[in-house]
Amino acid sequence: MSTELRLIGIAWRLDRLRWVPTEVLDEVVRREGEWTTDPPDWSGTDREVAAELCSGCSVRDECLELELRTAGADTVGVWGGLGDEDRRALYPFWLRRGERVERGPLA
Repeated sequence: MSTELRLIGIAWRLDRLRWVPTEVLDEVVRREGEWTTDPPDWSGTDREVAAELCSGCSVRDECLELELRTAGADTVGVWGGLGDEDRRALYPFWLRRGERVERGPLA
């Protein structure tokens, strides 16, 4: 599967969250997400590290949607099972999927 098709598929998958308020996504991710402030020192690609760090998380899509809404193209780190390069590549496809409840930083 091409990278473009993979990103389009992820953007489509996130559509189910497009009308969930940002505050609700934030609460769910904080409450149910897998968090680490001291990631292991893996010597893999960003994609491999992101996949490993987020492998057991039940709110990966919610985390990814939240990060795309709040950080947009300026995203850094590991969120929603993707490294920052993958999220920056995903961002234009995500934007094309249409409006969402709101965009921008949390108040």
